[in-house]
Amino acid sequence: MAVPAHDERDYEFAVRFGLPIRKVVARSPSDNGRESEGGTDDDAVYAGDGVLVNSVSPSTGLNFNGMPNREASRKISDWLETTGQGRKKINYKLRDWLFARQRYWGEPFPIIFIDGSNEASAISEDQLPLILPEVDSFTPTGTGEPPLAKAQSWVRTVDPVSGKPAIRETNTMPQWAGSCWYYLRFMDPTNSKALVDPAKERYWGPVDLYVGGAEHSVLHLLYARFWHKVEFTRFRANDGTPVSADIAAKEGGYMSETVSAEEVVKVGNEYVLQSDPSIRVSARAHKMSKSRGNVINPDDVIQEFGADSLRLYEMFMGPLRDTKVWSTKGVEGVHRFLARSWRLVAGLQKAGEEGSTAAAEAPEREPSIDQLRTLHQCIKKVTDEIEGLRFNTAIAAMMEFVNSATKWEDRPKEVLEKFVLLLSPFAPHIAEELWSRLGNAKTLAYEPWPQAEDRYLQQDFIKIAVQVNGKVRSTIELVVGADEAAAVEAAMADAFIQKAVNGKSIAKKIFVPGRILNLVVR
Repeated sequence: MAVPAHDERDYEFAVRFGLPIRKVVARSPSDNGRESEGGTDDDAVYAGDGVLVNSVSPSTGLNFNGMPNREASRKISDWLETTGQGRKKINYKLRDWLFARQRYWGEPFPIIFIDGSNEASAISEDQLPLILPEVDSFTPTGTGEPPLAKAQSWVRTVDPVSGKPAIRETNTMPQWAGSCWYYLRFMDPTNSKALVDPAKERYWGPVDLYVGGAEHSVLHLLYARFWHKVEFTRFRANDGTPVSADIAAKEGGYMSETVSAEEVVKVGNEYVLQSDPSIRVSARAHKMSKSRGNVINPDDVIQEFGADSLRLYEMFMGPLRDTKVWSTKGVEGVHRFLARSWRLVAGLQKAGEEGSTAAAEAPEREPSIDQLRTLHQCIKKVTDEIEGLRFNTAIAAMMEFVNSATKWEDRPKEVLEKFVLLLSPFAPHIAEELWSRLGNAKTLAYEPWPQAEDRYLQQDFIKIAVQVNGKVRSTIELVVGADEAAAVEAAMADAFIQKAVNGKSIAKKIFVPGRILNLVVR
């Protein structure tokens, strides 16, 4: 483009060869946009938004000086179209994809090479699918060839057209190859005559929700769309997008803590190691990477805390789309929550009754109104948060339920069963065990999802804070819809408020219904 004032590479080229550097975008209208020779201008290259300078064309009468650069870009495009000198167009670029892998595991290429020739040819369709051979060793060959090269009986074949000896391609496709079309196969997995029945593809497609990391949501979906267009031409698949773009969710990545908080101290505006203050710490966590050596082995976590704790922690770390920093202490926290959930349901057994199924003896009596309110508020919250992919707040709602239910003198079976059903998508193993201990002979997998009932979501009483001269002194319980007079009466009957007022006169009352009462006393 040759815009050295606004492109780093062009700028370096202009400086190297002493070329004029003319500004056309200034940070503000006050910049004079002077031209410099060979980079003598003191201003660094500027690639941001701003206003146009040096943008007057005497021959056309156009003057874009002082106009925001994005607005000017649109007007320039409009002028070119109006005068017939050009038109607006969006160009798409498909980034090159290194498609060959030198490993055994992967889809084999259906390509052969005739002996003595570098010409590649595809095998016939009646030879598809091409299946990987069974081998005894998956290790590299030591010659630079892929592991498949060791399977000579599979590699050596015959060209069906010429009848000449041929060899198969021994590289394999990357794992993204299969996932560029497997969503179609899921729609019609037993079809032996076609990739997918077009009628089934039109019914099921496009994919409703796709969850993946940054590489998936940017690159993989791009390649998948490219494949889909080819499949449409060949198999008459749905010619639209394979994945609904408006609900393709980008999953945040996981970062691993390489330096703990206890090892770092802040000095001025920087952080340094406590053991050696001369070493500055730029970041305590980095994206998990094999090259950094900071990958967390899930097998180790499962060994110590169990699969449910690992699963639950990954969902509890934060919003799905955010980047999260891994902390083993966090796993310990959700592990404790699962332990409390276990004690809530199965902990009804007496001491020493290891393995007892005493949870089946949970009372069959009708739950109280307060218990039903607590349960149905949890059902409502968990259901809404799951549908919104806010798994961390769904787990938080179940933690609140366990805190409340632990204080109950008795725990009706009806309430415990519904809680276990809420827990099951997050911690399926422990939930199945608890379901069994509650006396259910069949799996919970086919049980209907609990439904929140509106009648239990309505509150008869609310609690509000009471302030005296702006400081919270107590909380009071009021009937929903109580007015200021009722709130003041309840507050003045509270021992903590009486002590705070201490015989002084109330000069002013500030009441926000359902929120707070503030008494100004003198």
